[in-house]
Amino acid sequence: MTEFQTKFASLIKNHHNEIIEFIQSAIRLPSLANNEGPVQELIAKKLSSFDLHVDHVPVHFETIKEHPAFCDDGFSPDSRYNILGNWQNNGNGKSLILNGHVDVVPTGPEENWSESPWSGSVKKNKIYGRGACDMKAGLIAGIYAVKILKESGFKPNGNVQIQSVVGEESGGCGTLTNIVKGYTADGAIILEPTSMSICPIQSGALTFRITINGRATHAATRWEGISAIEKFEPVHQAILDLEKDRHKLFRVNYYENTDRVAPINIGTIHSGDWHSTVPGKLTAEGRLGVFPGESAEEARNTLEDAIKKIAAKDSWLKNSPPVLKWIDGQYESGKTPVEHPLVKTLTACHESVSHKRAKLKGVTYGSDLRLFTNYAKIPAVLYGPGDVRTAHSANEYVQIQDVMKSVEVIANFIVQWCGGQFE
Repeated sequence: MTEFQTKFASLIKNHHNEIIEFIQSAIRLPSLANNEGPVQELIAKKLSSFDLHVDHVPVHFETIKEHPAFCDDGFSPDSRYNILGNWQNNGNGKSLILNGHVDVVPTGPEENWSESPWSGSVKKNKIYGRGACDMKAGLIAGIYAVKILKESGFKPNGNVQIQSVVGEESGGCGTLTNIVKGYTADGAIILEPTSMSICPIQSGALTFRITINGRATHAATRWEGISAIEKFEPVHQAILDLEKDRHKLFRVNYYENTDRVAPINIGTIHSGDWHSTVPGKLTAEGRLGVFPGESAEEARNTLEDAIKKIAAKDSWLKNSPPVLKWIDGQYESGKTPVEHPLVKTLTACHESVSHKRAKLKGVTYGSDLRLFTNYAKIPAVLYGPGDVRTAHSANEYVQIQDVMKSVEVIANFIVQWCGGQFE
């Protein structure tokens, strides 16, 4: 362990309780879409407390709606904002963005939680609550890496910018706003929950809605009607078959399960309005996975073709075909080459701190990584504490030891990536 690593590990121990308490404070401010303001102000105050220059960046749909990556998420088009903490330096080192989102998904039925989803409680070295894993703990790990570096007297040669963004869960309007406004760097770490695996590759995810029209009638004469539910059954089976067929066509490295790279899921189904009526309409919503290297348009075409083919085989659907519409989040796939210096430097830092071989993986979910790689042309990698399998679930949590280890890795990365000296 280097002298710096020893010093920094000691500083992290000194800030251990403070880091936990700040994560708890962030969790206790419910930051569902359109309600991110309170937690953003909490973040802004923290960044100001250790002398970062803080910018409030409004997220206005008018300024980004013409961008090809824009998704109208149905939430406020002008009342949300990002917080940027800028550690500005005039050296010739490489610059860095540490990016994380504060918006969280709904909690679901609160009776499924052991206690309030907003408790921020600590039990058995875990912090619980909505957003603990996805991804307030990761963002705060990045914040404290910078805070403790500053306290240690380190001054990087390159600029470091902390980006606390909104709207990631519903399409990425926050990060897209930063990109359109011209904020850039030589590399970006997105502090998503990866179980501290290094993830420079992500699948995409395209949200869709399928509407099937049947013919309603009284249940006592059901044979006179056409059940939209029954007509959805072959469509659903065609979607499941498509998922299998698509995975036979693609060969993707860095995924543990090559048959689970780009899943297709039906998440909601709504049909019928009375138990004694043949349902005349069904609406199903879901997400279509996009393989790394596959364009969103190519992926959309495969689902559209599969639905057309199955409809052509059914006498009713042939004349009253399902209506497919692309809605909400449209996450393309994204990739940073695994041999890029950003990936190699982070790998070396992780292994130096953890004394374990780093895991290099692709992830099956959409994230803001694709905005950095596809549009800003900034190499980016996902890396942070938390197991994504607990994200969006009841009793979501993050392991405290992983948070602390992430702080140490990110700090080491800043030293190696940006260069600099201790004053």
